[in-house]
Amino acid sequence: MFHADRRRFLIGAAATAGLFATRATAQAPAGPFAQSPLPYAPGALEPHIDAKTMEIHHGRHHAAYVGNMNTFARDTPALGQKPIHEVLADLNSVPEAIRTGVRNNLGGHANHTMFWQIMGPGGGKPEGEVLAAIDRDLGGLDKMQADFNAAGLRVFGSGWTFITVTKDGKLAIVSKPNQDTPLMDGARALLGNDVWEHAYYLNYQNRRADYLKAWWNVVNWGEVARRYAAARAGTLTV
Repeated sequence: MFHADRRRFLIGAAATAGLFATRATAQAPAGPFAQSPLPYAPGALEPHIDAKTMEIHHGRHHAAYVGNMNTFARDTPALGQKPIHEVLADLNSVPEAIRTGVRNNLGGHANHTMFWQIMGPGGGKPEGEVLAAIDRDLGGLDKMQADFNAAGLRVFGSGWTFITVTKDGKLAIVSKPNQDTPLMDGARALLGNDVWEHAYYLNYQNRRADYLKAWWNVVNWGEVARRYAAARAGTLTV
């Protein structure tokens, strides 16, 4: 009964949020930060991630981070004059009054920009240099996925789990709370999964483990390979 009631509450809350988000989007402040459209249809990742979740997640949650950053940039134009990864790697230089807001919203913008790109329909498996790195650094594909999913389950509340990549191609699994990102440590994310409830609750409710397992079916390994090559070349930013 609790799960059913919670599901009805979240769906109702999402509908209400959608009404206000639609109004907010029409009045969202313009500025230097922009959100790219999804590179596939909202329903393209079904049945693993449903279309309604994708619409809310991309069109409301991510859009809100972008709108908030443009609001910050009105009074602090320097935020939009530096690359995103440089701002996040030097948060101490952000005015203290907005530092937490920038941490949360610019971190969320960076994380989600990566997230939409490294997913896609069709699934697949890693190959070539990425697979070799997984075998070398993370004990092989099966162990990597098991360890990554376990790390995602250990995130208390909201956060992300990432595979980071260094310029020499070394991989590691790390988790971050809230909208924190490896970019804040000067590192780069090869891929990452969002374990905030809004990323999965309409379809999976409290079954985060099922979501984490299903998510591997929508990882775009071609894009991951491109990111790996960019990291090795020193050109991977967000």
